[in-house]
Amino acid sequence: MGKTVRDHLLDALEDLEEEELKKFKAKLNEIPLREGFANIPRGKLQKADRLDLSDLLLSYYTDSYAVQVAVQVLEGIHLKREAEKLRAVTGMGENGSVQTPVQSSCGASGRYDFSAESHFVDKHRAELIQRTSTVEAVLDLLHGCILDDEQYERIISRETNPDKMRELYKLMPSWDRSCKDQLYEALKAKNKFLIQDLEGR
Repeated sequence: MGKTVRDHLLDALEDLEEEELKKFKAKLNEIPLREGFANIPRGKLQKADRLDLSDLLLSYYTDSYAVQVAVQVLEGIHLKREAEKLRAVTGMGENGSVQTPVQSSCGASGRYDFSAESHFVDKHRAELIQRTSTVEAVLDLLHGCILDDEQYERIISRETNPDKMRELYKLMPSWDRSCKDQLYEALKAKNKFLIQDLEGR
């Protein structure tokens, strides 16, 4: 079975010495990001081990963008070899695009769809997290087709709607485009006016 984006990020982080990991966290907190994305808070970074850090990268940034951020940070702390290795194993081009499919757990193809960076749910990640008001109704539509019982219960247990959406987004690196299409349709069914507003931009 092929590796996921999370696996590759974790492998890259496990290659770092402790001092290098400290520098990675410090740089990650200050690098400039694309519009619509925020730096991971310093408090979360300080407490994070390598596994936590890979999860934070994937929950704060969209799929292949997490790889781009990690490469940018590695280059920023002068770990060119590690940056090139991560770029190579994920198939990320010099322009930041990711070409090589990585194993996915969702969808019939079993292949990760890196073109999904431009998908609606990726493009509007920040606003969907903050503005989706009927998250539980959306989760009900996804339960059984995208979400298993354990995932559903874990997400539904979060206190606020934004926290529920962030937990849902943590699963997205293992989804292909068809899974994201199902999320889009569920959001559209339960948050019609929000989706219309975002689509009108």
